[in-house]
Amino acid sequence: MDGDSSFLSSPESAEPRENAYLVFDEEGVVTGWSPPVGPLLGYPAARLRTLRARDLVDDAVAARLLARGDGETDPAPVPVRCADGARVELVLRPHRIRVGADAWQSLVELEDPELVRRRYFRDAVLRGLFARSPFIIDVFDDRLRFLAQNHSQIRPHGSASRVVGLTMREAAPGGHLDYDAFEERQRRVLETGEPQIAGEIRGRLPGEHDREVVYSETIAPLRDVSGAVIALLHLVLDTTDRVHARERLALVNEASGKMGTTLDVTRTAREIAEAVVPGFADLACVDLLDPGDGTEEARLTRRAAAGSAGAPGTSLPLPPLPLALGVLRDGGPLLLTGERLAAELASTGRAAGEGGPHSWLLVPMRARGESLGVVGFARSRWSPLFEPDDVLLAEELAARAGASVDNAVRYSQERATALALQRSLLPQRFPDVMTLESASRYLPSSGQPMPGGAWFDVLRLSSARIGLVVGSAPGTGLASAVTMGRVRTAVRTLADLDLPPDELLSQLDDQVRRQQEELAEGASSATGTTCVYAVIDPVARSCTLATAGHPAPVLVPHGGAPGRVDVPSAPALGTGAPLFESRTLPLDEGDVLLLHTGPAPERTAPDVWVDAVGACLDGHGHGHGPSPEVGGDGGDGPELPLDALCDGVLARLGPSELGTDLALLSVRAHPLPEDRHAAWELPVDPRSVGRARELTAAQLTAWSMEELVPTTELLVSELVTNAVRYGSPPLRLQLIWGRTLVCEVWDGSSTAPHVRRALDTDEGGRGLFMVAQLAELWGTRYGPRGKVIWAEEAL
Repeated sequence: MDGDSSFLSSPESAEPRENAYLVFDEEGVVTGWSPPVGPLLGYPAARLRTLRARDLVDDAVAARLLARGDGETDPAPVPVRCADGARVELVLRPHRIRVGADAWQSLVELEDPELVRRRYFRDAVLRGLFARSPFIIDVFDDRLRFLAQNHSQIRPHGSASRVVGLTMREAAPGGHLDYDAFEERQRRVLETGEPQIAGEIRGRLPGEHDREVVYSETIAPLRDVSGAVIALLHLVLDTTDRVHARERLALVNEASGKMGTTLDVTRTAREIAEAVVPGFADLACVDLLDPGDGTEEARLTRRAAAGSAGAPGTSLPLPPLPLALGVLRDGGPLLLTGERLAAELASTGRAAGEGGPHSWLLVPMRARGESLGVVGFARSRWSPLFEPDDVLLAEELAARAGASVDNAVRYSQERATALALQRSLLPQRFPDVMTLESASRYLPSSGQPMPGGAWFDVLRLSSARIGLVVGSAPGTGLASAVTMGRVRTAVRTLADLDLPPDELLSQLDDQVRRQQEELAEGASSATGTTCVYAVIDPVARSCTLATAGHPAPVLVPHGGAPGRVDVPSAPALGTGAPLFESRTLPLDEGDVLLLHTGPAPERTAPDVWVDAVGACLDGHGHGHGPSPEVGGDGGDGPELPLDALCDGVLARLGPSELGTDLALLSVRAHPLPEDRHAAWELPVDPRSVGRARELTAAQLTAWSMEELVPTTELLVSELVTNAVRYGSPPLRLQLIWGRTLVCEVWDGSSTAPHVRRALDTDEGGRGLFMVAQLAELWGTRYGPRGKVIWAEEAL
């Protein structure tokens, strides 16, 4: 139609007029005509009486016009000869007329092709709207009574002829429409003359499958020639399927956004149930298969359920677990309604009742080809039954839910594995030392999804010394735990060499860099690991420590104020630190040293760790001065137990605030009393060997250790002999009575001693071999000037 709709109001229909027609007898001679024929073809009446059909049209057309039969022919125009010889295009429509028992005549209408075209289009529109249209079309008068309606659909209230003159309320009593609202919309259009276009109307179709229907409704005014509204055109399109499809898609998208907001399995199951209530069901439950090797009956556990806020959902029973197990085994959805649902309820001793379930729908939940559980849905009698489309939607929801649960399960497994690995790498108990009491805490960060690589350690060193280490490997999860394990092992190995803190960190930095060069691309690296290492000497009453990108410890002198130890800073391990420096500070009886992970405090910002320790001590009634500097005297209140100190600090400053996992190690120093160690300076002379034996015997007798005199004299004799023969001044002997008895011999030489097996003919070379046989442990450590060879005996 090229956008031209004027055919609906053509001149043909504007004013009634007489049609042009000719009447031919069986011989094809004109026997009659209508007045418009003369002006149309230009023939006078006398001439028309002599015309034959073939004078006006070609012989083939003439034969077709005179043929026996009714007059429906092809509406294509044909040329008709006029009186002046010209031809005019007309549509010829013949009609056969019986004029006797066996006599016929042909009446041929002559029509303008344009008018015919317009009539064809008009008829097609009317036929499409009122006979074959997808719309329901009703025409109402100004009293809201039916004037006409199309027959495109079977109407529940009967044929069109039966409703003419009735209102919608009268034509369909007890129907599914809100008639008051419908008539109000009609009156509004009558009064305002403004159409209401494509309004969404919802209703319910009662019956066995009580279901919701959705219509798109348009009410348009019909006007007379003066423009007054005299009737209403009501067009309705059933959009139920389209609207429900849109709503289902929106429900899936909305529910997906509510699922899996956390990586906690239990919380995820609860989110799944809450996401579909009340939009899809009045009640939903999620049954998950617990990991393990048991049967499905033993592993299937109800984890979460959610009902609607009103009575319909909260009073519904959950589908029993045997049904869920059946769905798992069958691998397909299960829909229970009517008698099947009643039988299932009866078998469990329950009945549907007033607010019981209307229908149950159970769908298996899978991900990556594995069964994870079952999602169950229930609707009450206030809601429609589940339909086949609802089953498809439930399967889509279960697929989305399965992905969320699978993520949560895999995350939980990885997190549990990382935590188990990390905790297995942390010390389960500290070595038994009499010069130090200790307490520790490890907390994964609540702000991080996976545990980090924090660790701590307490190491027994030679000569009653103790090594303390706290560090943090970069990253989170299994990779970080593995990195932490490698670095922790390296620290323990280097600590066994009795290296001072600054040298130990230098060696550790070299190892981290070498490991990085050997790692494959993408493998976890220890570069960026931070560490603080401290060595406590209970005899010298000192602590020597160094750090690598790690916060310095907090020191609380006995009775004094907590403060940060001033240690030279250095970059993290593996970053190419040019030099690590250590610091030695006094550590007296009752002093507390607190080592921890976390970012190093800024010098310009308040130190939250120092503040937390101070607040904890204040809360215990431990007096201390106002100065944050290390040292000073304070109150003499009771000492705060280290466990209580750790808990108090964490209560004031937890991992959620730090944003990382937390390792905390606190120690309280108890240096050896003066009467539990003795030292003597000796000349580098062979006679010093005998003198050393005498001093040792006298000291052990004073300590009531006479039973150790023979063995200890032999150890001291061999160590001093080795120093006299191979060492250099100064020479010093020291005995330490701690958890073990330690014999130390110092000399000024850095020559490394080594054990060898002497031949039968050798006069020497058996000294260190004898020491290794007699002592429980022995070794060598080096200082700034010389070395010390030590040996331990068990008490």
